[in-house]
Amino acid sequence: MKVQAMIFITILALCGSAIAQSYSGDARKIGMGGTGYSDNIAIGLIEEERQYRSIVIPLGLIQMIRDFDKFDPDDKEKFDPILALEYAANPIHYGFDRVTGGDRGRFVNDLINAEFGTLNDYRFNLVDHLYTEGLVSPTWGLTFKVKKNPDGTFHGIYAGAGPYLSASTDLNIDNELIEVLKSPTSVDVNNETYHIGNRAIGQLAMSIVGGYRARFNLPGYDNPDSDRNGIYVAMNYRHLLGFRYEDFDLAVRFDTDDVGNIVGPSTDPIPAHIQEAINNGTYQPLNVDYLNSESGRGFALDFGVGAVVDAWEFGFGINGIANRIKWDDMTLNNYHLEFLTGGDDDFIESEQLIPGKTKIELPEEYTWHIGYTWKDITAVADITRGFQGTSFNGGAEYRLSMIEFRGGMRYGLERWHPAAGIGLNLGKRFSVDFASFWSTTNAERVLKPGLAISLRFNRVDSSNDADDNTHTY
Repeated sequence: MKVQAMIFITILALCGSAIAQSYSGDARKIGMGGTGYSDNIAIGLIEEERQYRSIVIPLGLIQMIRDFDKFDPDDKEKFDPILALEYAANPIHYGFDRVTGGDRGRFVNDLINAEFGTLNDYRFNLVDHLYTEGLVSPTWGLTFKVKKNPDGTFHGIYAGAGPYLSASTDLNIDNELIEVLKSPTSVDVNNETYHIGNRAIGQLAMSIVGGYRARFNLPGYDNPDSDRNGIYVAMNYRHLLGFRYEDFDLAVRFDTDDVGNIVGPSTDPIPAHIQEAINNGTYQPLNVDYLNSESGRGFALDFGVGAVVDAWEFGFGINGIANRIKWDDMTLNNYHLEFLTGGDDDFIESEQLIPGKTKIELPEEYTWHIGYTWKDITAVADITRGFQGTSFNGGAEYRLSMIEFRGGMRYGLERWHPAAGIGLNLGKRFSVDFASFWSTTNAERVLKPGLAISLRFNRVDSSNDADDNTHTY
């Protein structure tokens, strides 16, 4: 099943890279449009001063356990690989209106098992083009403050590590095929040819991080009433130990005969242009070039600066400067099927070694951050430019003694995604946060709602009860 599994993962990698709103665990920030999750490492340094810690309730994982039977490729009635990809894009929080099984699962199953009949047997929606890319590289570590002053300023050395996972997919489907699949009635597909192409690339590595952290006083500014005011500077050097490089290049063509059935070994007569390609050995209705490596080395640099000036907070960062991994000897495997029908799912295989090193580079990412807190109101916004262009997160919060109201908006993949939430303060030290958000992490790329819940443990300063309900970024 290795080749079959590879096929359905690559052809329908429609969910792309997980967005921060779906992967973050803090329902408070999700309710504010996913703000505060900028990858600016200096803002992360400021966040260490925030007044609470949160623990997510993994509703999405509970929901996924319920749907486990739909991930079994041997169950042709329930098997739905696209659902697995949608869970991968939003694994933590509950997703409403998840479409499971049905024709889209059967479409993939029939493709990899060479059991196609006619395209009119399937009814579901897809997008005709999708390009997504992203990098998930969280780091866990400690800052060792080698010089710490009474006013809170310091110089420190940071050491940490974490996973490094990059992914991209470039999917293209003939628009005519999309129209056939989404049509509520049968469509004339006689003597037609339709194409699907997808290029999916992934890198898995470990990131070993050494860096510098510092906090300085604001020049010419002295406010003893604030213990957060200052300029924060952070730099990282990431040494990347590559474990796996995967590059799948998939091409599928659906050729139909004069009655609309997919051309197979029993087709009589086979259209002349297809018969000619069969005779000269170039007819491959399903072809996959699979390039992989199991060892690589690389590095990346991150830089961030942030400032807190009373109620204001600012930040700018650049991540992934010179971000690259050089992968060792590559192996190129080719797999193809002679027909998509007839039930013969034995792939014809070939293998080729590509010696030397192959360098894979990722783009730099620029982040801007601004926040403002005034009495019981906080407003925050983040702008990021890098993977897939420019994205925006913004939101606000209004706090009362027992309840907090939140709202926000996220822009990405050329769509606006609204969010809203509330927080229930069940005491000075404990709160529960709820957030509803809308995302497009589904095969149809339509807005669907989700639910996030997290527990908040507030830090209480016994010397100043007035600060019990304050929140900082």
